[in-house]
Amino acid sequence: MKIIYQSLFLLMNAALLAQPGQSEFKPVTEIPASEQLPSAPLVIAAYAFVWLAFLAYVWVIWRKLGKVEQDLNALSAQVMKKRP
Repeated sequence: MKIIYQSLFLLMNAALLAQPGQSEFKPVTEIPASEQLPSAPLVIAAYAFVWLAFLAYVWVIWRKLGKVEQDLNALSAQVMKKRP
């Protein structure tokens, strides 16, 4: 029952907050310059940020993996020394 009330509440809010539609088609050339947003710099910045974050993540994982390999090699050497 709680889910039904929550769903009904969300639907009512969506209906109240909905923006009115346009009455006619407006081509892009008729939009005022103040409302036009140059998207190319934003898209390039977003892609650059995502790639930099990905490369930083890969670099951190690579360094941690190298440390784990060193620890495994040291442990392996210790085990080999203790065997008779």
